[in-house]
Amino acid sequence: MIHKTWENNPTLKKVECVHNKAEKFVVENVLTPGKVYDVKNESEEFYFVIDNSGRMGGFYKDYFKEV
Repeated sequence: MIHKTWENNPTLKKVECVHNKAEKFVVENVLTPGKVYDVKNESEEFYFVIDNSGRMGGFYKDYFKEV
C-alpha cells in the first residue's frame, strides 16, 4: 500500500519539464514545459512526480532535466 503515502514522501530532487510531446501517451494535460516538479520516487526509466492534476504520476525521464 506504498502508493497511498507516496505524495507525502520527502522530495528526492527537483526536475524541470523540457517537453510534453509524447509519441504514445497523452501527457500535455498533466505536464507543463518549463515548470519545476518535485521527484518523490525514481526508477531506472521513470520519475514519479506530483503532476498538474495534483496526483502522483510516473513519467519517462526524457521529459525532464535535473535542476
